[in-house]
Amino acid sequence: MAIKRMDNVGIVVEDLDATIDFFRELGLELEGRAMIEGEWAGRVTGLGDQHVEIAMMRTPDGHSRLELSRFLRPAVVADHRNAPVNVLGYLRVMFAVDDLDETLERLRPRGAALVGDVVDYEGVYRLCYIRGPEGLLIGLAQELR
Repeated sequence: MAIKRMDNVGIVVEDLDATIDFFRELGLELEGRAMIEGEWAGRVTGLGDQHVEIAMMRTPDGHSRLELSRFLRPAVVADHRNAPVNVLGYLRVMFAVDDLDETLERLRPRGAALVGDVVDYEGVYRLCYIRGPEGLLIGLAQELR
């Protein structure tokens, strides 16, 4: 049996409202928010008695989603917000954008900061990494052709 699709990428945050606002500014749509708790949830995650507020964000084309989670219980156990791009584990989420410069200008007031430079990759893409809310590493790519 083959995989049908990738359903979502999960990101754990402390400030859910600010993170939702950031991704809305980037162009994602809020599908919904919910509280996740109960015996079934703890069995799935292995965390036992958990209480998590989630927000599901959808890309404009409807094909990709981010699940943003704020753990009320249990407390988060590690913090990778300032890890460099070569740390082991999940690295970043990359978004294709129409206009990289305009996107950066819209996101800067919401705390976005370039990690390095905006670069031209062989005349095909303009690319950059930014740190978003809570230090989340986000890639942006503008196709040039």
